[in-house]
Amino acid sequence: MHIVAVLALDGVIPFDLSAPIDAFGWARLPDGRAPYDVRVCSVREGEEVRAGAFTLRAPYGLDLLAEADTIVLPGVQDPPEVLPPGVAEALRAAAANGTRIASVCVGAFLFAATGLLDGLRATTHWLAAPDLAARHPEVTVDPNVLYVDNGQFLTSAGAAAALDMCLHMVRKDYGSAVAAHTARLSVMPLEREGGQAQFIAHDLPPAPSGATLEPLLHWLEAHCDRDLTLDDIASRAGMSTRTLNRRFRDQTGTTPLQWLHRARIRRAQHLLETTSYPVERIALQSGFGSPTAFRERFRRVAGTSPLAYRRAFRTGAGATA
Repeated sequence: MHIVAVLALDGVIPFDLSAPIDAFGWARLPDGRAPYDVRVCSVREGEEVRAGAFTLRAPYGLDLLAEADTIVLPGVQDPPEVLPPGVAEALRAAAANGTRIASVCVGAFLFAATGLLDGLRATTHWLAAPDLAARHPEVTVDPNVLYVDNGQFLTSAGAAAALDMCLHMVRKDYGSAVAAHTARLSVMPLEREGGQAQFIAHDLPPAPSGATLEPLLHWLEAHCDRDLTLDDIASRAGMSTRTLNRRFRDQTGTTPLQWLHRARIRRAQHLLETTSYPVERIALQSGFGSPTAFRERFRRVAGTSPLAYRRAFRTGAGATA
């Protein structure tokens, strides 16, 4: 069981606290088991912590940080320049043992105060970014991204970006299927538009259940490896290209060919994660005309190369390409 410790310091921001609790708490493995054990701790066990409109008592103290596999630092109102006694030391000790640490929103101030972000890129809420950069000039602050993943250390932007970051961590821990299921339970897209290309699944724009295009979308997803033109898709749908484009916009918010490209990238991601097929074979099975075209489009959408994506998310036996 992967233990997630959420550290609630006095003045914790409620949404920052609840977002990781819920995101990791909603995750389920294919057999229905919960992969994460989420626990809330504070400086001292049972200590009363102010959290905006209410107070809470954390059932664990700082000792929990030594047991955790992942530590999450929610933001607090008016982040202090010096952490409460024992907090920085406990976080640095956990980091030295390889524990993953992530911050939410202005929780980056707490993280930076430990010195663990020195020399690294980080993010926080865009309003707080100038202050973070001024307080910690040794940290490269990027206000234009949803989150930054440095491997062991992660930081997220505003509170909603915590869900993006947590889904990203779920994906790295347990794969795209578990992350996609968690996203659905969270009523969150597995990918949001943002300044940073993210190592996350590229879900297909949905159509409402029962929509007139639903059978066509299933057909497109099943046959995305074919060399399909707009005329081919319109013919399959039994309508003109003009009508097809209009209905796609109305029901999916995108165009038929854009939807098809996303379906191809989605299939490629699945094959990169679950097979050892070479890139050339994946390009053909995903409907791309050539490996070069595949690599270029994959990089534009996923922000990385197919091989780098495979190294990040491949599970099981080693991949070859």
